[in-house]
Amino acid sequence: MDRYDIAIIGSGPAGLEAAINAKIRNKKTIVFGNDNLSKSLVLAPKINNYLGFFGLPGTELKNKFKEHIDKMDIAINAEKVNNIYAMGEYFSIMTSKENYEAKTVILALGMEHTKPVKGEDILLGRGVGYCATCDAPLYKEKIVAIIGYNKEAESEANYVSEIASKVYYVPMYKDEYQLNSNIELVKDSPVEIIGQNKVEKLILRSTEIATDGVFVLKDSAPPEQLVPGLEMEDKHIKVNRKMETNIQGCYAAGDCTGRPYQYMKAAGEGQVAALNAVEYLNQNRE
Repeated sequence: MDRYDIAIIGSGPAGLEAAINAKIRNKKTIVFGNDNLSKSLVLAPKINNYLGFFGLPGTELKNKFKEHIDKMDIAINAEKVNNIYAMGEYFSIMTSKENYEAKTVILALGMEHTKPVKGEDILLGRGVGYCATCDAPLYKEKIVAIIGYNKEAESEANYVSEIASKVYYVPMYKDEYQLNSNIELVKDSPVEIIGQNKVEKLILRSTEIATDGVFVLKDSAPPEQLVPGLEMEDKHIKVNRKMETNIQGCYAAGDCTGRPYQYMKAAGEGQVAALNAVEYLNQNRE
């Protein structure tokens, strides 16, 4: 298996700035993200505080970012990262399709602003999960409820429906849903996940679902679930001035490290993280 020098998780300003600086310094890099690069960027009506780009709608700034990385031949891998494990000399990065290895990792996850469903954290690992394709085999011939926050969740639901006896899909967005015919679409708002020692029910605003498991599928899992052992502080990844986390070789940048949630701040931290990752790699050459 090819081992990358740097794996960057996230394609917003922090992740892309990290990728640009890693590329300039000839490091073998892989970037995980999506075609829109950054959801918050695309949704911004106008940006006035990004130096050199006054008054641009977020979509136009996104296009500028895309033009920049295209000229530098930086590609975005759209596979969703489900887990990252520190293996000592390298990191194992697990997606729904493949496993990757990298000597260092830069977390540029952004900030998930949706609140967890009541009971989600209490029952995590006891019927609540963040990766349907990872845990689907555990629910063979069982009932599963999936709370989907994006279109990608639909493909995960379709996969689970081939294994579970019954799948309920609760979308947190409006769209034309491409779901297998055996999936029941439930247009309602989740209120609470309940159970004694394991998940028993998903309570919605106007109904409830008896279920063996609940998958909460957002753009990314909480950082502490994504990277076991990662130290958090006030719901953000704890870093020092070098953007180092408590795990050697693992860096973080952007909104996931704390306020202010600003594109300029994110880009600056992405550069700092990349430069220090490069320095770390150079000091630990085989």
